[in-house]
Amino acid sequence: MKFFLVCILAVCIFSCKEKASTPASRPKLVNNDSPIIKSDIINPYAPVDVSPMDISYFPVDYPIESMYGRIPEPLVARVIYSRPHRQGRTVFGGLLKFGEPWRLGANEATEIEFFVPVTIDGRRLNKGRYTMYVIPFDGRWTIVFNSNLDVWGLTPNPSKDVLKVDVNVEVTSQHVEYFSMVFQDAAKGADLIMAWDTIVAKLPIEIN
Repeated sequence: MKFFLVCILAVCIFSCKEKASTPASRPKLVNNDSPIIKSDIINPYAPVDVSPMDISYFPVDYPIESMYGRIPEPLVARVIYSRPHRQGRTVFGGLLKFGEPWRLGANEATEIEFFVPVTIDGRRLNKGRYTMYVIPFDGRWTIVFNSNLDVWGLTPNPSKDVLKVDVNVEVTSQHVEYFSMVFQDAAKGADLIMAWDTIVAKLPIEIN
């Protein structure tokens, strides 16, 4: 009996030493607004993205409002983008250089789709899907609609630019942690609000 108890004790001690000497194998997410995506052992079938993808609609909350029959208007536009976060950094003029194109998000190039023709800065833009990116400057942005679709990152091809628009930007005292794109009702259609860090840009969109 004593021999049996001694064997059990020895096995327990050996097992505890093994666990203590084994380093943690859980991977760590990299805090970076880059293509880096890490798999997590608790999520083996779906990678965890540090910049989650999001969708904004106009009319606002269209899928929910339409499902419950609370909205008579047809869908006008939606924008699909990934949301990098600030993490204490200076974004514009720091992380993002003035005069250099930025994809208005992270990961895949941001895409906007219009389900009806619209007018932006007095110019008609036909219904359809467009890659959307920006060239930020101090005090203004140049927003570009491009026909090169389904691409990762951003490699601008000016020959496929469809429309360029300059908009002023507003500096606020409140830091926006996650880059955000939302539509807001406006007198002639909608404003697409784009905000990150202390910068807010507004793109007026007229519905034809």
